[in-house]
Amino acid sequence: MSIRPLDGITVVSLEHAIAAPFCTRQLADLGARIIKVERPGGGDFARAYDKQVKGLSSHFVWVNRSKESLTLDLKQPAALGVLKTLLKTADVLVQNLAPGAAARMGLTAELLQKENPQLILCDISGYGNNGPYRDKKAYDLLIQSEAGFLSVTGTPESPSKAGNSIADIAAGMYAYSNILAALLQRGKTGKGTVIDISMLESLGEWMSFPLYYAYDGADAPPRNGASHATIYPYGPFKAGDGKTIMLGLQNDREWVQFCETVLESPTLAHDERFANNFKRNEKRIELLEIINTCFSKLTSEQLIARLEQAQIANAHLNDMAGLWKHEQLKARNRWTEVGTPHGNIPALLPPGLNDSYDYRMDPVPAVGEHTDSILKELGLANSDIANMRAAGAV
Repeated sequence: MSIRPLDGITVVSLEHAIAAPFCTRQLADLGARIIKVERPGGGDFARAYDKQVKGLSSHFVWVNRSKESLTLDLKQPAALGVLKTLLKTADVLVQNLAPGAAARMGLTAELLQKENPQLILCDISGYGNNGPYRDKKAYDLLIQSEAGFLSVTGTPESPSKAGNSIADIAAGMYAYSNILAALLQRGKTGKGTVIDISMLESLGEWMSFPLYYAYDGADAPPRNGASHATIYPYGPFKAGDGKTIMLGLQNDREWVQFCETVLESPTLAHDERFANNFKRNEKRIELLEIINTCFSKLTSEQLIARLEQAQIANAHLNDMAGLWKHEQLKARNRWTEVGTPHGNIPALLPPGLNDSYDYRMDPVPAVGEHTDSILKELGLANSDIANMRAAGAV
């Protein structure tokens, strides 16, 4: 087997929901050993979000493959002692507990790095480890709201949240990339670092286009549903068979091609009302009527054929069934299988084809599946493990 980039790296994670588990799953994809600490009994509460995947949670199976599940009741000294023993030799600690929870258990950088100077600590929270919002509860929807995402997403009448947990995903991505950078830095300095990831700051970075668009008190981009806020035509359009096609024009050269080849109206390309994007954006309603008149006479496939001929960017408006069977993913062999406590399920390979190693695609663990093996690895006797289990510490 080829060597993966993070083979030999051990990550201990006090994680739940999406942000931290998504970060650590990506570290696992690259070969890291992930020891996921869960509560005895129910474990990570994301396990109970739904039962869509053979009785398992869709959220959980997505972000928890290739991990070892260790159950610990960290309120009990014996369980907390196990965790601290693990951290003496671990490379990374990731946690997205409630603000201050880790510190109350003595899991501070000062204490942990005294025992293990190479340890990298990554805290993921809603608003960061200081400031007036530090202790405020933060869920994905609330961060979407605080970061201004809802103000530019939806229709003019109604703001809409993203259909996926983008604030959690953004924080997980920045935690992942920061940990990779910290491992590189440790290779130069020999010392661990502390990383403070805020969901608000992560999604705030992704909001930088509308943020700058509203620079110095200017109006923000309006909510326009699936249409682009400032470029037109760019968004969803109905074909004559009732199907929706997405298309996007980027410049005036494409506008001419669109008029000549798609609309078959060369004179429209030189109509002063629509001479540049600024005017087309202002006169959306007039232009939409012209476009609809043409598109209503074409099936979706005929429309796509014309758009392709004109080299105008376009896409089908897929639902989840369409993504499951997408021919491009199939052609590039992007599907594999991973195990779960309820049998194998299909899984997308991580983005990025790499010719030097294969991604790790190991099973999704059951709650506490690896508890005994990890405790034995730390030198605990069977009787000690039995006593901890009897006390509910594991």
